[in-house]
Amino acid sequence: MTKSEIPSFKSGDSIRVHLRVVEGDSERIQTFEGTVIKKRGMGISETFTVRKMSFGVGVERTFPLHSPRLEKLEVVKSGRVRRAKLYYLRRLTGKMARVEEEETVVSGKNSEKSSPSKESAKAAKELAPST
Repeated sequence: MTKSEIPSFKSGDSIRVHLRVVEGDSERIQTFEGTVIKKRGMGISETFTVRKMSFGVGVERTFPLHSPRLEKLEVVKSGRVRRAKLYYLRRLTGKMARVEEEETVVSGKNSEKSSPSKESAKAAKELAPST
């Protein structure tokens, strides 16, 4: 995976890591999906840790970002957190251990057409009695 293929992600994001696993003579792709709880380092030594719940047990795995074993990284959801290291998720259980999803604002021509405030203003003008 080249540097240009690595998506930008931060702590709190849900990502899917596709990892190349060699078992004897065979090779397969294994996926690990979870929440990024930390990123550390710079350059070639940069690593990130992903946490997921597997059958009620918390599993954390640390990946080197520039490892040749990394096949693909996908950002599933972007999370909204105010910390760089999310170690507090380790002691939380159930729904409390979820990270709030970040809302994305889409701007463009299509968003202006579907704006509810403009549509309601037009409807109000049409319904108003003309004097």
